Amino acid sequence: MQIGNIKMDNNVFLAPMAGITDLPFRLLCKEQGCGMVYTEMISAKGAYFGNKRTHNMLEVHEDERPIGVQIFGSDPSIMADMVAEISKANIDVIDINMGCPAPKIVKNGEGSKLMKDPDRVRAIVKNVVASSIKPVTVKMRAGWDTDSINAIEIARIAEEEGAQAVTVHGRTREQYYSGYADWSIIAQVKRAVDIPVIGNGDINKPEDAEKMLQQTGCDGIMIGRGAQGNPWIFNRIIHYLDSGELLPEPTPEEKIHLAIRHFNMSIDQKGHKIAIPEMRKHISWYLKGLQGAAKMRALINKVNDADEIIDILYAYLKDV
Repeated sequence: MQIGNIKMDNNVFLAPMAGITDLPFRLLCKEQGCGMVYTEMISAKGAYFGNKRTHNMLEVHEDERPIGVQIFGSDPSIMADMVAEISKANIDVIDINMGCPAPKIVKNGEGSKLMKDPDRVRAIVKNVVASSIKPVTVKMRAGWDTDSINAIEIARIAEEEGAQAVTVHGRTREQYYSGYADWSIIAQVKRAVDIPVIGNGDINKPEDAEKMLQQTGCDGIMIGRGAQGNPWIFNRIIHYLDSGELLPEPTPEEKIHLAIRHFNMSIDQKGHKIAIPEMRKHISWYLKGLQGAAKMRALINKVNDADEIIDILYAYLKDV
């Protein structure tokens, strides 16, 4: 697959997820064959005004390329100015967030709230494309609610103003992450534009990926929550699409060993103080479905020492 002048090894991508798709997690997904990874969404204002945390979120590693940086904001000028600098960095794609449903984002007129203002969407995409030396893409939802499904309109605007691809999550903002993604919206967008369309929503196993590609005709797929605690999903999907063979799911031992490795990578990058609270959710996802997972989570949530957490995980291995 290709977006602008950027070629990917395959069309199975990692979705940008706030508080989740940091450098360690992206590297683990890339090891499993992910075609392109995305950073956590980055505030245009934060980057523009030199926020330290925002700057740290822009740290990338050569091994994870191609990589997209997702930005969010509502001011076309600030977004354009920020992108003019970010696009010079060692990244490959700039993605504009028009899909985040979080109240703290929406109340500022950002994320999925932009879909209610097509004129602002046009101004943002036009300005960002003009300022970027890297391909620009747009990630959106089906619409704000069931009475305002307008992904086709927004996708056409994005294409007209120079975006090189669009990603469509088949839920509305009103749905958040409940219910089911409407893949028919993705199919309609695919028929409406000539640029690549990436489908997103409810891909939790290899068979789901195949069904989305078949039902929508989309050019690529993007995995979000299905990758949480499960970087193996990329290798399993790619292998299944290529061969029709369904690889086994990771064993409990594989899950625990990767959880420990992920934990150590996070400590190396961020230090104990930040890594320990952030990794609790990741470890919980790795443990999902394992025997005694609830007890393990309860133990880990009470511990504030990295060595103790790792000891708990190793002790679990002796019993499986």
